[in-house]
Amino acid sequence: MASGVTPDDIALKGVRYASGRLGDSLAGVGRAATMMLEATQVSLRRPPSVRLIAQQMGAIGVDSLWLVIVVSLFTGAVAAVQAAYQLTSVVPLKYLSGVILRSVVIELGPVLTALVIGGRVGASMAAELGTMKVTEQIDALRAMGISPMRHLVAPRVLAAIIMLPVLTIYADAIAIFGGYVVAVVVVNVPSPIYLQGLREFFEMKDLLSGLVKAVFFGSIIGMMGCYHGFETEGGAEGVGRATTMAVVSSCVLILILDYILASVLFRIIFA
Repeated sequence: MASGVTPDDIALKGVRYASGRLGDSLAGVGRAATMMLEATQVSLRRPPSVRLIAQQMGAIGVDSLWLVIVVSLFTGAVAAVQAAYQLTSVVPLKYLSGVILRSVVIELGPVLTALVIGGRVGASMAAELGTMKVTEQIDALRAMGISPMRHLVAPRVLAAIIMLPVLTIYADAIAIFGGYVVAVVVVNVPSPIYLQGLREFFEMKDLLSGLVKAVFFGSIIGMMGCYHGFETEGGAEGVGRATTMAVVSSCVLILILDYILASVLFRIIFA
């Protein structure tokens, strides 16, 4: 080549770049795990203030409820339309409510709720803590003898772990109601048949599996928001990067963990 750069040189640079990014990602996972462990230890030695946890529960749960309602309502409606389309001429539509119920309770409810809350709450946590980091407020807390892990991280993580299952229950109920409205009004499934299908196909293990997923998803959202907030550097631009990374990492880890939990729950625990 005229510039003296060969294809082998380009490939080598690509390998080095990929290796560097992989190393940075693994190091980030290690730092996030260390923060999680430290926050757990601090919470066990001296639990964070109930007032701080309640404030974060309000910010995560109450302030996000309207978003969960909108997303869940249309999720159930879409599930009903798609299920009716796929079940027509295959099985009787009396099974429609069972398909909606299980798809919502096992998968759509916990996963979509976690993704929505991760986008809203994870970004908020990262932006708030990132601003505190670049303005040296976190260093000021340490100088005053206040543990940032106990005062900032633990309340947010605990609140996310508590509120995600609660929001998931709301999401399941609203999505099933949205499916009911579409099934009865649009697909013309008789209301008694739809309700009978809900009673016949409901299993407690399905609901429990979704709530177990929600607990783990909540811990991921809280930790990623706090971790990227604490890792923020570079002023306003750094806060923007931290916010983006908090949302991206939360969503990716939620989807990866969803597969792992589904394999464990339905192949081992609920097999």
